[in-house]
Formats: sequence, C-alpha cells, structure tokens
Amino acid sequence: GTFDELFEAITLIQTGKIGKFPIVLVGKSYWEGLIKWIREVMLEKEHNISPGDLDIFTVVDTSDEAVEIIDTFYSKYMLSPNF
Repeated sequence: GTFDELFEAITLIQTGKIGKFPIVLVGKSYWEGLIKWIREVMLEKEHNISPGDLDIFTVVDTSDEAVEIIDTFYSKYMLSPNF
C-alpha cells in the first residue's frame, strides 16, 4: 500500500474507529528511516503519539515472517458455522 493507506490504517486504529488488525511492514532496511523519525520526532521530541502507538504495526524482514504474524492474529478469530 501507500504511505497514505498506512497512516490511515494506523489513525483508524489509534482513534478506535476500527478494531486492531495486523499492519506488517516488510523490509526492515526500507522502513528504518521512517520508523526512526516516528520514534525520535513524533514520540520523543514532539510527544504527538504515545509509546503504545508504535505497537500498532510490526516491521519484519521477510514475507514468511509477515504471513506468520497474520496467521497468528487471525487464528485467534477462527470462524465456525453458527448451526
């Protein structure tokens, strides 16, 4: 997705407009600059977010790690017939 979609999803979870779902960013080296800025500027310097907001998303290196996070999350909510 785009940065717009990423931050929209984070904002919706932060504000309680939608329930939490896995936001997984793949490629630690790709995302490290943005994550560093979020931590150092938005959290520590400006106090625009709370420390827990950094837990809304997860950064991994591989697609296998991403799938594992998604599978683990959704395995808690396995749907079954209601009859």
